Amino acid sequence: MASVTIWHNPRCTKSRATLSLLEEHGLQPIVIEYLKTPPSADEIKGALKKLHLKASEFIRKGEDIYRELGLARASEDKLIAAMAANPILIERPVVFFGKRAAIGRPPEDVLDLFTDL
Repeated sequence: MASVTIWHNPRCTKSRATLSLLEEHGLQPIVIEYLKTPPSADEIKGALKKLHLKASEFIRKGEDIYRELGLARASEDKLIAAMAANPILIERPVVFFGKRAAIGRPPEDVLDLFTDL
């Protein structure tokens, strides 16, 4: 079986709830605190592909840094670079399983990754 990985922010309620939900279902995810170990631009592109999202749909627009960097009309590549340089801009939590991924908003959404098991 493929491993489960979560991009986790322990200060985020949804992220903590998603991690707990995975553990309650007997899963032992690899936990990556993405603020301490930010994903590269290539890793973000890979996540977007698995999520079937554009960078503009994955970036946290409510963060101060989003406005400070003037990202409202930025290209997809610029948004990805901004997320790699400022991981607080990455939507969270993200759970990866094989070739698929899901955002835990709400936390229960990640369970769809495991429906084929």
